[in-house]
Amino acid sequence: MNGDYSPQNNIPAPPADSISTPTQPRSVLVRFQGVKPNVTFTLIGLTVLIFVLQSASDYLLGYDIPAGLGVKDNAGILAGELWRLFTPMLLHGSVLHILFNMYALYSLGPSLEAHYGHRRFLALYVLAGFAGNVVSFIFSPQPSLGSSTAIFGLLGAYGVFAYQNRRIFGKQARSTLTNVIVIALINLVIGMAPMIDNWGHVGGLAGGTLFAWLAGPILQPEGVFPDLRLVNQRTRAGVLRAGVVTGGLFGLLALLTILYRLMFPG
Repeated sequence: MNGDYSPQNNIPAPPADSISTPTQPRSVLVRFQGVKPNVTFTLIGLTVLIFVLQSASDYLLGYDIPAGLGVKDNAGILAGELWRLFTPMLLHGSVLHILFNMYALYSLGPSLEAHYGHRRFLALYVLAGFAGNVVSFIFSPQPSLGSSTAIFGLLGAYGVFAYQNRRIFGKQARSTLTNVIVIALINLVIGMAPMIDNWGHVGGLAGGTLFAWLAGPILQPEGVFPDLRLVNQRTRAGVLRAGVVTGGLFGLLALLTILYRLMFPG
């Protein structure tokens, strides 16, 4: 799966009783006007910049200061450093680590951002990364870092988008959904290897999928043949509610875990 939807997609024609002439096709091409992937490229640029600072700090001072301040560290979170549930998605441990994740973001991000829009795509990325770090905080005692929590959320959102708009994309939706499931399963199996925070992957996948299910674009063709366009049926209020539900759910899980561990240390 290359992560890109074509801007032209086959959609079913209007019902038979609404067709004015017998020569009209059963399907037509509808052009979807997306947006430029500004958020995707900004996230890539920011993440690369922070990795440069990590590398420079480690080389000059012998200590990775950004990672020390931002890695997911359970003791730090319990001490009130709650930003550690967000900052790990901007940090990486090696050149190979950041190359792999940024390639995945470059593959998935532009097409999702084209349909989601800038703000909703950014919300998806941040909430998925947050959810992944929360689940890692709950189930994994080891420090962790990396944007794969958010990347798995994008993967889940990609699958949800294909499924919820399967009437629009037809066979392409089925193949995309199959690819998403296979890729997710393969990466989760690979994530069972030592030194990989698979709980972060699971949490990111869950958070991204939940937000996408509640807030992802649901496209409907509108207009009269042949002048058809795809219109998103989600409202801004619905997207806001989805963000509150997703962020609130994982925020509550983090809060309950913190309270429990403070009350019952060890």
